[in-house]
Amino acid sequence: MPKIDIETLKFILQRNEPDVRKIAGIMQEIDMELKAEEEEKALKPPAVKKQNVILISDPEGALEEKDFVGWIAQIPEDDDIATTAGRIHSTAHEFNTTPKGIRMPVETIGEACEVIPSKFFKEQNIWVKSKTPLLIVPVDNKIPTDSGE
Repeated sequence: MPKIDIETLKFILQRNEPDVRKIAGIMQEIDMELKAEEEEKALKPPAVKKQNVILISDPEGALEEKDFVGWIAQIPEDDDIATTAGRIHSTAHEFNTTPKGIRMPVETIGEACEVIPSKFFKEQNIWVKSKTPLLIVPVDNKIPTDSGE
């Protein structure tokens, strides 16, 4: 909804309504509504910052007690997922031949995901969804059930 300046609204009311008391009542009502909105905004809790986590199925517990990080990337549905790392390598090689890449070449997948602009990835049909590394949490891929019921 478009917002209008209070002074402009008051001017429009004065131009169209000859009764000054009626205009004053309307303006007082508008002020009360604005104050109520400001109080609601002040009481609203701040937005919660979120982070991404990758869950890896690990029913045998082989990954337990190990720390892993990863990145989220997308490739076309019909393409082989094994080509994902190669696509990032190709993108990094292309980037490293640019003037900015010559000055500050990327040497790891993590640096490539953080530094390289998306237009380079797009040429290789890959879209990096997380610039910063994400924590990977191994889970046993089962939901516990209540046996006491």
